[in-house]
Amino acid sequence: MAKDAIVSDELAKKFATEKDSPYTRWVRDEGLDIISAHYIPSLNTVELKPWPRRGGRGVYINHEASRTSNDCYVCEIPAGKELAPQRQLFEEMIYVLEGQGSTTVWNDAGRRASFEWKAGALFAVPLNAWHQHFNGSGSRPARFVSVTNAPVVINLYEDSEFVFNTQYDFLNRFSGEPDFFAGKGEQKGLLLDVNFVADAVNLPLISAAERGAGGGHIRFNMAKGSMNSHISQFPVGTYKKAHCHGPGAHVIILGGEGYSLMWPEGEAPRRYDWQVGTMIVPPNRWFHQHFNTGTTPARYLAFKHEVVSMRNAQGVPKAWISRRLGGDQIDYADETPVVRTMFAEALAKSGLAPRMERVYEAELADLPPNPGAASAAQPG
Repeated sequence: MAKDAIVSDELAKKFATEKDSPYTRWVRDEGLDIISAHYIPSLNTVELKPWPRRGGRGVYINHEASRTSNDCYVCEIPAGKELAPQRQLFEEMIYVLEGQGSTTVWNDAGRRASFEWKAGALFAVPLNAWHQHFNGSGSRPARFVSVTNAPVVINLYEDSEFVFNTQYDFLNRFSGEPDFFAGKGEQKGLLLDVNFVADAVNLPLISAAERGAGGGHIRFNMAKGSMNSHISQFPVGTYKKAHCHGPGAHVIILGGEGYSLMWPEGEAPRRYDWQVGTMIVPPNRWFHQHFNTGTTPARYLAFKHEVVSMRNAQGVPKAWISRRLGGDQIDYADETPVVRTMFAEALAKSGLAPRMERVYEAELADLPPNPGAASAAQPG
């Protein structure tokens, strides 16, 4: 059983005042709860509370390790209603979970852009631009999940008036272009420079064999922000390579069924089953690995801040680089045998079998020499 570094109450009391922060106090002032979790079985059913200032319902979901880098909240817009207009000196990316509606974005110069969305849409709010979300249904609520870098900004300034009411247009981010959210993007390698994706569930991806399982991948730069996101998909009967990175990646399941393993280095993996709408937040430097046990390809969206991504001198995320080369990804050849056994047993319950042999063979042909310590991250 993994250790959670719990200390005595006497020692904990010495740091009690430091656990609180301007950000956590602000969330309390908003009248909302923070769910301290790295696993939410369903974002579609997680319980929300009234959010008077916004005019909707919401809850924050922040694992302790991510609360100083970025945050996550789920918000619901009542049927036939809209949220109050807001501007903010932090970045925000949004994925629509349920419903349909529209958003209008404008600046102090009075220039504005509007667009419609439905479940599966992905977009970003330009820095400090006014924006307002409208529910397009008169009978059903609309629900979205958002990731922002509010903790960094609120903790830095500790001044809500400044964070939410500073009159300044970042014209290099948004100058009121009517087609800002038209969905037209420029592809740069794996990176798609775009501000709006109408259907993230069915968006075509690019081959990314480096992450294993012969899956697809695409990365986003939205609204010229410092936060980023990506979508990954992998075939039936396959699973991704284990890797680790910094805190704050919020992984949302867009399609398929399966489970993930997560563990701190040197300790036993913990299993988390998922389906569409599940969210997993790997704690800081915990290894994690995703497995498809369903009958359709599995797809997930990962919202995160760049602080999560530690890179080598070439700019490649270390989570994409083998531990044999000094990176943070465990090759299939170096994983503990229990990984394959657990996967085969999970598939067998649905009358399925692994489809990994070709993947293993392809990796073996390109593997660098093994220094002998790679598998130490994951005991049996």
